[in-house]
Amino acid sequence: MKSDHKARGSRGEELAALFLKKQGYKILETNYRCALGEIDIIARHKKVLAFVEVKTRTSTAFGHPKSAVTPKKQRKISMVALEYLKRNRKLGQAARFDVVSVLSDGEDPKIEIIQNAFELAYP
Repeated sequence: MKSDHKARGSRGEELAALFLKKQGYKILETNYRCALGEIDIIARHKKVLAFVEVKTRTSTAFGHPKSAVTPKKQRKISMVALEYLKRNRKLGQAARFDVVSVLSDGEDPKIEIIQNAFELAYP
């Protein structure tokens, strides 16, 4: 069960990366990890750095995938993003948080991007 969930998430992230590339994003990092947590995709879109959270579901029985990016998750992503910006000396860089939802119940996944999905949420 756990491995199915992980495999579904990995597949969703792969689909999201392909989708983002078609939308003009340049993928810089995938599964960026630090002591504070993880960001699924870090990409450049035009002149903006996008920190992208990918949520994959097979149905909407438990809500739409994008609804899984809770305020708690937003704070965690914000902390990791700030650490990334500091580590890479990009604190002055324009940045935003995007969410990609992947609804995949089989053959034809539905992929949606929400740009500027949330503001910096740091405690």
